[in-house]
Amino acid sequence: MTGREILHKMKAKAGFGSSASDTGKGKSKMSGKQITHGFHLIKGKSNHAMEDYVFAQFKQVQDKELGLFAIFDGHLGHDVPDYLQSHLFDNILNEHDFWTETETAIRRAYDVTDKKILDKAVDLGRGGSTAVTAILFNGEKLIVANVGDSQAVICKNGVAKQLSVDHEPANEREDIEHRGGFVSRFPGDVPRVDGQLAVARAFGDKSLKRHLTSEPDIAEEVIEEDTELIILASDGLWKVMSNQEAVDLVKNTKDAQTAAKQLTEEAVTRKSKDDISCIVVKFQRSFLC
Repeated sequence: MTGREILHKMKAKAGFGSSASDTGKGKSKMSGKQITHGFHLIKGKSNHAMEDYVFAQFKQVQDKELGLFAIFDGHLGHDVPDYLQSHLFDNILNEHDFWTETETAIRRAYDVTDKKILDKAVDLGRGGSTAVTAILFNGEKLIVANVGDSQAVICKNGVAKQLSVDHEPANEREDIEHRGGFVSRFPGDVPRVDGQLAVARAFGDKSLKRHLTSEPDIAEEVIEEDTELIILASDGLWKVMSNQEAVDLVKNTKDAQTAAKQLTEEAVTRKSKDDISCIVVKFQRSFLC
């Protein structure tokens, strides 16, 4: 086994993923709660290297268990999403008021992380990344934050509900123009900030940062007895599949890793050409009933 293969297996076991085809899984260690997660990534048909990264693991912090899940979808290189995979959750958890003012701490950590990325632009390049993060507290409460167009969806009693916000330039034109930028559909027919970036919020992108923001939208959801699963995925999946279609495809699949693989492979079948990354968190019925 090569050193690269060994590193790949170590990262997958730890809950990291970023390669041409990558997969992994884990489970909660809390007594009496059968919560599992699985992730799967597939490289798209573009000529550049894989730009999607995932983070998925359960972590014991003090007397609590946190489920930490994230999708990072890079553009113009993979260095920024790689940096986010390694640093964003650490920055969030290191905020002094994380446990008491969680939303404020997340917003501050997003801003701090973005500033660090911009300061490291010489090393990380001129690219950027979207992000959707989810923190599960003791299997009871979920907080989702996002910038860009990766999405988080929760399923309760068979019904899909999107918890993230798609930050499309056309929807934020007024704010972009207020910062001195513009939104154009040229080249192509997709609204872009300054004719370049197809999302209005992102980490990095130093050349566009005056006209962008890394301010996340944040949603909180209580995990109830009818909660079945959570899906986080990059836009390579959501371009070809609705929230409800994704939920319907995997709601009866018991294994979370298999469910994540099913979703990515279905997106490829539906002709998605983008990189596709997906995390599924399953709440087993034996726990719910």
